[in-house]
Amino acid sequence: MDIIGRGFLARQLAEVAHRHPHAVVLAAGVSQVGLTDPVAFAREARLVRETARTCRETGRTLVFLSTASAAMYGAPGCTGREDCPHPTTAYGHHKRALEEVVRTAGCAFLILRLSHLVGPGQAPHQLVPALVRQVESGSVRIFRGVRRDLVDVRDFVQVLDHLLALGVTGEMINLASGFAVPVADVVTHLAALLGCEPRREIVNLGGDHQVSVQKLRSLLRWGTSADYRATLDRYAPLYSSRATASGARPH
Repeated sequence: MDIIGRGFLARQLAEVAHRHPHAVVLAAGVSQVGLTDPVAFAREARLVRETARTCRETGRTLVFLSTASAAMYGAPGCTGREDCPHPTTAYGHHKRALEEVVRTAGCAFLILRLSHLVGPGQAPHQLVPALVRQVESGSVRIFRGVRRDLVDVRDFVQVLDHLLALGVTGEMINLASGFAVPVADVVTHLAALLGCEPRREIVNLGGDHQVSVQKLRSLLRWGTSADYRATLDRYAPLYSSRATASGARPH
């Protein structure tokens, strides 16, 4: 596969790239759920249109990585199914619009709505690196009742590898574990793992959401691991200031 991008997901996909010469994966673009920058949105939109046109002309499959975050499924009463998105932020509306660009571009496509992936080399603004930094600082802000679905990035690579090997196209699929864990529980586990006991500031401004994995499991007969503690154990220490100093690696 051709991988467009050089970040966290692009690096992880390199190990299976040789298996799928027919695919082009867009692993670049806006990744900050709170972003509202129209310039960044426009830049990604141009990249998506250009890549879709190239895939149409060359007969290749475009894999577009969208979001299954609260930005897409955070509206009250949303079931988290692929056929009923309810974007709640500028980022969510932006990704939803790009999905439609891909879907109507005339090329073969596969759209994956990704939950909160966890792995090595993530950007500081992403969930686990940000929480580790807060835990070690001694103060964590937690939105009451909010849950997040955590997925080991290795599961993401394996799922995409299998979907492409099966020739799945023309689908929009949530890639998540199906188990949303309270962020308060994530913080508790991180605190024990890192040997810290931060002060918790509870805020009543959060929005909960869930992600359905029914379609994913119907296509593969299996999905991703729901063992969020093992995922945190594997990767969270990489973002500790102490681990950074000692050059820790995932186990």
